Amino acid sequence: MWSRLWVYWGLMGLTVVTVTGQATYEERNLSGPRFGITILGGDLTANDELENVDIGRVISQFGWHAESQIVPEGGGPALVLQTVMMAGGVEYGTLIPTLSAFIGMRFPSGAEFGVGPTLSVTGTALAVAAGQTFDYSGVSIPLNVAVAANTSGVRVSFLLGYAIRRN
Repeated sequence: MWSRLWVYWGLMGLTVVTVTGQATYEERNLSGPRFGITILGGDLTANDELENVDIGRVISQFGWHAESQIVPEGGGPALVLQTVMMAGGVEYGTLIPTLSAFIGMRFPSGAEFGVGPTLSVTGTALAVAAGQTFDYSGVSIPLNVAVAANTSGVRVSFLLGYAIRRN
């Protein structure tokens, strides 16, 4: 027998969970659609190129979020792997693809964060995301903000979506 102590900070404050015995995990799939906006900040060279073809600094986003998570059955945070494929700029009559991958954690409170690479027409960047997932009768509703930065500037995205929990 062994025990493991999980200490984490959630929306309700500091929580301590002790897990004893054999570690068991549940795999979950929380993939689903996402939509939102991206704001292009700074003096990105790509911003100038986009403005030359009449695309503004606020771009709509529509896409799919693929997620797998490992949840310890004894409690504690879930380990999360996410891939987000988005198509932006449809309101401008164009398609701006973006692909991001995140490795992160989701706490039992629903608070989550992740970090990973992102690739778009503005170049590659390191992205950091945080948010809150709400559970409503087996439907997960995530609200997230992601900040992607590289040497050219910063992009900030606000995303909303849903996923039906499947084990």
